[in-house]
Amino acid sequence: MDKYFELKSLLKQLRKDKLAFLGLIVLIILYAGIAFAGFIAPYDKEFSDRNLAYCPPSQIFTIDENGKFSRPYTYNYKREFNPETFKIDFKSDRSQKYYLNFFSKGSEYKLFGFIPTNLHLVTVASDGRLFLLGTDINGRDNFSRLLFGGQISLTIGFLALFISFPIGLLYGGIAGYFGGITDNIMMRIAEAIMSIPSFYLLIILAAILPANMTSAQRFALITVILAFIGWAGFSRVVRGMVLSIKNQEFVEAARSVGANSLRIITKHILPQTASYVIVAITLSVPGYILAESGLSFLGLGIQQPDASWGNMLKEAQEFINILYRPWLLTPGFLIFFAVLSFNLVGDAIRDILDPKSKIRQ
Repeated sequence: MDKYFELKSLLKQLRKDKLAFLGLIVLIILYAGIAFAGFIAPYDKEFSDRNLAYCPPSQIFTIDENGKFSRPYTYNYKREFNPETFKIDFKSDRSQKYYLNFFSKGSEYKLFGFIPTNLHLVTVASDGRLFLLGTDINGRDNFSRLLFGGQISLTIGFLALFISFPIGLLYGGIAGYFGGITDNIMMRIAEAIMSIPSFYLLIILAAILPANMTSAQRFALITVILAFIGWAGFSRVVRGMVLSIKNQEFVEAARSVGANSLRIITKHILPQTASYVIVAITLSVPGYILAESGLSFLGLGIQQPDASWGNMLKEAQEFINILYRPWLLTPGFLIFFAVLSFNLVGDAIRDILDPKSKIRQ
């Protein structure tokens, strides 16, 4: 019950910070989107229409030819070669309307990864096309791929944290509690790992991965690599906090009743670092998101045809695509908003849990 009121108090204080609360709303929308990706996306991950490569976003109409309100509908695009510009142009085929069907049945998918269903938020007839954010070079729906790609880009940070933070907590706790030569040896090891240039290490390791690895295997390996790099710096901070906590009265009381060292560290000392851990999590996730996106952008992370925001953004690096196909830049904006939102929320939580940090600034 106390934890409930603490969380409620935290959310109440977050609401006072307009930017942080806006960032929290953005994160809720993004994570709700990837959680219900199969339901929201008009098409599945494998959908492709090669005849509509680089097709612009579909136009949605709510007023018919007579100027009256109508059920939302769209038109298919047809490709035409422009002999003056030597380019492929897309024009609406006004010969047939395709009405939008809400909460209708489409391709089957698994909600939350294990509930089979075929209900979709919006679909059109099987011979119609609905591309809310256009298509890529292979005629794949960008909007659908953004939702499925976000499942990788937005979760890799938390998966890496589940590995790195327990290691960092326990490692830093042991070093700080025992001190002396144990502390010196453990911290030198942590500093050696911290001295490794992380992004270049990721590039090297990703480049030597076997070419026949599946994206799921590559995703798991990149997560482990990110976690291996991330725990050392965190453990140093925890060690410093433990040094200041281990001589307090409640720790001495635990020793006096015969509690062993591991129990004292895990049950009495490390819980006192909870406020820092919460802040560190919110501020560390953006780094992992950027690392995965950077690797995928360079072609060393998640491989096509599987989607991540990084490898989707790679297609927008060509100057002609930026000029004529701006919808391909959408993954970059999503990465920007996700990272910015995490930083805003993390800074606000730090100020709430440690008011002195705001004074020191």
